[in-house]
Amino acid sequence: MSVRARRWSQGVTRHSDALDLERGVFTKGSARQIALSLKRSAERSRRRKASPLQSAMSMLNFYINRAGSGLPAERKALLQDAKEELRREFHKASARRAR
Repeated sequence: MSVRARRWSQGVTRHSDALDLERGVFTKGSARQIALSLKRSAERSRRRKASPLQSAMSMLNFYINRAGSGLPAERKALLQDAKEELRREFHKASARRAR
């Protein structure tokens, strides 16, 4: 299999039609930093087709699924924690708008 064929998911992450991701977002040191970066990207995007939460969560899940068995357990756990942070952040945002 060619290198190009094996790295198609990297292209999706870099050139997503839905989000313009911050460089190195998935390598940040904390779940909160990852979540806040994804939230910022999702809220700024005008090309997304779903809600900001759905778009951010979708990109995070895509990364986790594509990295798969190549991720160390501690990194995978951090990314799973980022999902919870993302949910918390968007819940806070929707609670603020409701007031």
